[in-house]
Amino acid sequence: MSDIITVKDLCLWYGGVQALKNININIPEHAVTALIGPSGCGKSTFLKTLDRMNDLVPGVKITGQVEYAGGDIFARGTDVNALRRDVGMVFQKPNPFPMSVYDNIAYGPRTHGVKGRARLDEIVERSLRDAAIWDEVKDRLRKNALGLSGGQQQRLCIARALAVEPRVLLMDEPTSALDPISTGKIEELAAQLKEKYTIIIVTHNMQQAVRISDYTAFFLLGELVEYGPTEEIFSRPTDKRTEDYITGRFG
Repeated sequence: MSDIITVKDLCLWYGGVQALKNININIPEHAVTALIGPSGCGKSTFLKTLDRMNDLVPGVKITGQVEYAGGDIFARGTDVNALRRDVGMVFQKPNPFPMSVYDNIAYGPRTHGVKGRARLDEIVERSLRDAAIWDEVKDRLRKNALGLSGGQQQRLCIARALAVEPRVLLMDEPTSALDPISTGKIEELAAQLKEKYTIIIVTHNMQQAVRISDYTAFFLLGELVEYGPTEEIFSRPTDKRTEDYITGRFG
C-alpha cells in the first residue's frame, strides 16, 4: 500500500501557543485513518493543515513539510485551489448551501468549469450514489437541501465533496451531531468509499475508530503519541498514555 501523504517534523503555532509538535506520519492510500485523542489535542488542527485550511487563521505559523502526491503543499507556487479540490473536507456540522440538492452538488464542478447539463447530471447522480443518498433524494433534487434531515444533510455534504473527484476526503467528526442510525450509515459509507478515496477522520468515539479505520493515530497535547494499524493500537498499544486513553483512564 503506497503512502499518499507524508508529514515530516510538522509544527504549528497559533500566535504564541504551539498546537502541533514535530508530527511525523505517513498516511496510506485507499485506507481509513482515524485521528483520536481528547479535546484540544491537535487532531482537527492537524486535519486542517492537510488542505491548508489553517492558512485562513490569523497569526498561524507552520514549519516542517507535508508532502501530498510527491510535492510539498507549502512550497511556493502551490495551487491551493487545486490542492483543496484533491483534498476535500467534510465538517462536524452538516453545512449544505441554502439552495437545491442538485445545485449543492453541481456547485463545485461548475466553479471548476463544468458547464454541460448532461455532464452535470451525471456528476450529481454519481456523487449522490457514492454518498449512499441517491435513492432518498432523487425525487427532490430541485428542493432546498435545508429541508433534509441532519443525517441526509451530512451525506449530501459528503456527496458535494466527492463531486469534484478528490483523492483524499478529510472528515472532522462527521457523525458527532447525528443520531445512531445516521451515524451507522456514514460509517458504512466510509468503508465503501476507501476503495476509491483515501479517508482521514477525526473522531471522539473510539468504538467508531475500531469499527471503521485501518490505521489509528493517537494525539495528546499537540504530539502524535502513537500510530499504527488500528487493531494493534487498541489491543497492544506500546505507549502507556495510549493505553490509559483507550481504557478510559482520562480524556
